[in-house]
Amino acid sequence: MASSDEVNLIDSKTVVPLNTWVLISTFKLSYNLLRRSDGTFNRHLAEYLDRKVTANANPEDGVFSFDVVMDRSISLLSRIYRPAYVDQEGPPSVLDLEKPLDGEVVVPVILFFHGGSFAHSSANSKIYDTLCRRLVGTCNCVVVSVNYRRAPENPYPCAYDDGWSALNWVNSRTWLKSKKDSKVHIFLAGDSSGGNIVHNVALKAGEAGIDVLGNVLLNPMFGGEERTESEKRFDGKYFVTVRDRDWYWKAFLPEGEDREHPACNPFSSRAKCLRGLRFPKSLVVVAGLDLIQDWQLAYAEGLEKAGQEVKLVHLEKATIGFYLLPNNSYFHSVMEEIAAFVNKES
Repeated sequence: MASSDEVNLIDSKTVVPLNTWVLISTFKLSYNLLRRSDGTFNRHLAEYLDRKVTANANPEDGVFSFDVVMDRSISLLSRIYRPAYVDQEGPPSVLDLEKPLDGEVVVPVILFFHGGSFAHSSANSKIYDTLCRRLVGTCNCVVVSVNYRRAPENPYPCAYDDGWSALNWVNSRTWLKSKKDSKVHIFLAGDSSGGNIVHNVALKAGEAGIDVLGNVLLNPMFGGEERTESEKRFDGKYFVTVRDRDWYWKAFLPEGEDREHPACNPFSSRAKCLRGLRFPKSLVVVAGLDLIQDWQLAYAEGLEKAGQEVKLVHLEKATIGFYLLPNNSYFHSVMEEIAAFVNKES
């Protein structure tokens, strides 16, 4: 096995398509350049290395996008993706960007939180722009991708606060409401740290009485003080090391806190009990070769024990990031799962 700060890229190469291996290995190498041993982060280099794309009002694969400012005081931005209008050829007018949703059918609205271990990527990163477009096409929905503040410059609870602000913004938009019931049919979705944000925003939504119809968590980032069997077995084997994960938790959690903090371990003795609470149905997707899969499986089990409805999709031979490229059977099966989950509940 690799040492605690070294990844064996040969092991990774044997289980994923070549272009996925190149994509994630490149991320891994760049991430190593950005993290500093003193806990700081090279944000300028991170922005330079992150391949970004602009919003595109011209329909691309049947989807157009535009950026909005949700909160000027903290420069909270989001990118909105919509299915192209019928017979639309060129870009819509400014007024058409927020044209009310189709009155004949209920259109789900997915509030999406990108991954990156709370520190990397953004709503306009190419990989997430592409993923959100695919979600629109697969689910026939609107996607609102949140450009939340990142650690370590903006640690806990900034990402959660931004997620909460984004949820309230979406819930208050009249043009996102279904004409059938005058409600916004909201789902929360995210991968890695984005999945973690989903859980915490959903908790607050339940307390505030905001209807969220479902949560979609792709390889959600959870953890704890205990070293689980999967952390020991996969340390350094498939793109990620335990030391990597420890660095990101230290960068995100409040100073002096350990990994039993509820932000990291949602079912620790310090976390809020979910039994009897208003909480959305959940679709939890776990990659079987993810270092932290035991924590993800424990999350799904914790929801079930608390009496919450959860569907677990456990993909034994999948690695982190399998959903970023449509070059494997897991990608297609999970997209079908998400589409069925979103459209069934909306």
